[in-house]
Amino acid sequence: MQLLIQILQLLACLSLLVIVHEFGHFITAKIFGVRVEKFYLFFNPGFSLFKWKPKNSETEYGIGWLPFGGYVKLAGMIDESLDKEQMKRPIQDWEFRSKPAWQRLIIMLAGVVMNFIAAIIIYSMVLFTYGESNVPMREAKLGMDFSEVAHAQGFKDGDIILSADGDSLTYFDEESMRKIIGASQVVVLRNGKEQTLTMTSTFMKDMIASKQGFASYRTPFVVREVIHGGSAESAGLQAGDSIVGVNGTAIITMDDSYSIFQNHKNDVVKLNFYRTGVIDSVSLALDSAGRIGVYVKPYFEVYPTVNYEYGFFESFPAGIEKGVKTFTGYGSDMKMVFSKEGMESLGGFGTITSLFPQNFSWAAFWYLTAYISVILAFMNVLPIPALDGGHILFLLYEIITRKKLSPEFMMRMQQIGLFILLLLLLYANGMDIFRAFK
Repeated sequence: MQLLIQILQLLACLSLLVIVHEFGHFITAKIFGVRVEKFYLFFNPGFSLFKWKPKNSETEYGIGWLPFGGYVKLAGMIDESLDKEQMKRPIQDWEFRSKPAWQRLIIMLAGVVMNFIAAIIIYSMVLFTYGESNVPMREAKLGMDFSEVAHAQGFKDGDIILSADGDSLTYFDEESMRKIIGASQVVVLRNGKEQTLTMTSTFMKDMIASKQGFASYRTPFVVREVIHGGSAESAGLQAGDSIVGVNGTAIITMDDSYSIFQNHKNDVVKLNFYRTGVIDSVSLALDSAGRIGVYVKPYFEVYPTVNYEYGFFESFPAGIEKGVKTFTGYGSDMKMVFSKEGMESLGGFGTITSLFPQNFSWAAFWYLTAYISVILAFMNVLPIPALDGGHILFLLYEIITRKKLSPEFMMRMQQIGLFILLLLLLYANGMDIFRAFK
């Protein structure tokens, strides 16, 4: 059921963003008098799930059966339909190929621009509706737990990260992560004293290759909610209790209890807990999965948070800033794709699906939709034939040199581009399947 919820979120997200993207091409084509023959959500090789052509309309609207995107078919344009017969006929005034290069350039840019605008609007409305809450790293007094790759760089569990190459870091977010990974030196607070760590140039590659991530907040074991009918309820544990020991072993973080619980499935364990200034103990039985029957407070409910609410007009500059940072940040990450580690980390629809939470949340859905919209904008502007970026590159060449590329050359580039995209699609989704079985 949880996987189904994730899949439905992905389909809803992609459907919305594909429609937004293709509408950009559609509306600018209409403005410049280009006939739009088809407007489709998803691809429809062989047949369509749904199609409709309004009376006196030149456009057929439909839904295809292959959920890999969508398209608008512009008359007189070499696109994924590879319609060679149309290109052999005399040029008509209402065809894409008859329009000046600058108009064709605007039509091709419109899809990317619409995705970026959509991301900004969604980010703005998410900030306006939900605001922002962040835990300053200095307020997470237990510091962080680090991966093995981070340990190899000199980080130790419990370190509090202060700065990267002299740039003070406040929150543990994507921007801070990029600064840390790309830094020569990182300063941490360790046992009350500042320590300077020297990073290696292979840190990013090593982290991608390990697939372990970098770090996460260390969180004390504080009970958020006691599950009805569980061992914890029978033993008298209450919301707000802090577990500080198991079978005589001190517990500092929630993770400290994990291995102990896993080694005592179905056994009775003795817990020491802290409640309203007093330490007490209780014995209870773990279930077959090594659980005591409680929900634990996440780090942002334990540590002090900085909350910021945005007014309606204030949210738009903040949304623009977030959209630009996401776009440029994703662009800087792309250089790693061309490394061996980057290629091995690529993922397809399975990877994207896993981004969505298993329990539906409007805030998470819209935030991820904005993020994926930025990614789609970036990917589509890459200068690969068959993508918008490929068409944009050829149009810029035409504008600069005042030489129009031949239909035969464009058709060949389109075929090559489609082949490259098919290989990338098969590879990325194949990596998902490989990792699932591995």
